[in-house]
Amino acid sequence: MVPLLEVDRVGKKYVVPGTKTPYCVFSNVSLQINEGEFVSVIGHSGCGKSTLLNIIAGIDNADEGVVRLKGREVSQPGLDRMVVFQNFALMPWMTVYQNVRLAVQAAYPHWNRSKIHERVQHYLELVNLKGAENKYPSALSGGMKQRCGLARAFAVRLPMMLLDEPFAQIDALTRGTIQDELIRMWNDTGVTIFMVTHDVDEAILLSDRILLMSAGPFAEIRETIPITIPRPRTRGTIIEHPDYYALRNRIIQFLSEKSQPHAS
Repeated sequence: MVPLLEVDRVGKKYVVPGTKTPYCVFSNVSLQINEGEFVSVIGHSGCGKSTLLNIIAGIDNADEGVVRLKGREVSQPGLDRMVVFQNFALMPWMTVYQNVRLAVQAAYPHWNRSKIHERVQHYLELVNLKGAENKYPSALSGGMKQRCGLARAFAVRLPMMLLDEPFAQIDALTRGTIQDELIRMWNDTGVTIFMVTHDVDEAILLSDRILLMSAGPFAEIRETIPITIPRPRTRGTIIEHPDYYALRNRIIQFLSEKSQPHAS
């Protein structure tokens, strides 16, 4: 099977202010994601998880290696990828409905008003924002803002979705509800998802595979863990599965060891 996304020996360096020596965030990072997969990456703080996501998104550039989506090299943002950030990134002067409609119009400029409206309403209903369509972001809770962001992202049905700690600013109770909505929309669209998270339980609940990234400098993907717990999953049932604690303990041990990367 040809992967939808291929990250091939990618590296990123920054020049530290006051020094002439570049700091290598990560080096020789390679991964593949097949169409329709949900893959998460977990790693130590500062290992470059979000930087890797930004390179895949085309927001940042790699210093070495290449990223390919559907066999084509990624060098800038494009209408084949959608990013959902933890800070919501909504247009504050637009209503909930207008924020989602703007994305659908950009992705499908040939659609008529009725078809765009139908798509927007479908995804607002999936995230339980029916009745809040005319509210502005300033009137929304954090959870409602992220629901709007997810509806906007899924409504355009692009091949690849990139989630950068999308639930980090949401309280635990709301987070669980939106995770359920995320899975429902993922099932509805079949989109491929790459998610950066620091939440082990979240990664186990949502992912097909989890990538473990070592500490920087010279961070790397150390291990890939397939999630063997069958779907559908809920937060209440995954803890009853015999594989759950073994998976969780394996990831926690990796994070607690803070094993040093291989310098190169």
